[in-house]
Amino acid sequence: MSRLNDLTAGRRRQAGLARMRSFAQATTVESDRRRAPSVERCDLCHTTIPDDHRHLLHLEERRIVCACEACWALRSGDAEFRPTGMRTLWLQRFDCPAETWAAFQIPIGLAFFMRSTVTGGVVAFYPSPAGATESELSLDAWEALVERNQVLENLDPDAEALVVNRTAEPHQHVIAPIDDCYALVGLIKSRWEGISGGAALREAVPTFFEAMRARAAVVQ
Repeated sequence: MSRLNDLTAGRRRQAGLARMRSFAQATTVESDRRRAPSVERCDLCHTTIPDDHRHLLHLEERRIVCACEACWALRSGDAEFRPTGMRTLWLQRFDCPAETWAAFQIPIGLAFFMRSTVTGGVVAFYPSPAGATESELSLDAWEALVERNQVLENLDPDAEALVVNRTAEPHQHVIAPIDDCYALVGLIKSRWEGISGGAALREAVPTFFEAMRARAAVVQ
């Protein structure tokens, strides 16, 4: 039964990720809309793949790799790759006061935090017009957050991340698969306007968190 639940959750997550990818693609310029849709291909063997394909994280380069089923199965155990996570947890009573957040020195109120086996620490990523900006965190600041929220003790390294949205009221916190986190970065990059982000923060971020909330298990 647990295996069946994992497969069902995985298909639901992949469908949601495909919808977010379609949303990002729909925001391209008018000339792009007139072009024929590109064919998705496996980044490893270049065979065609469906929209709801699997992903791997390239550990050293910290980039998401699209994979067909065969490559995903063959390369999941490689030292340079890590399968992306499966679970989505909505953290209803997450405790992150202003002083704890300030210790991370992140310039905007939106970021995701990943435990990295490459650095041996915790890395924060926050969106910008160029994509994800990376910042290695003070372990003291992270440990203070974990002490307040013990659910973070089980954060799966490289595979999933804590996503924090302090641009919304109330603040939103979710543990999500790492490929979903990179999908959020892509959504924001595709819709970024001016200096502050504009539509990226007004529209893309709420869309992402609505999708997360719809499929997540709630942790009180």
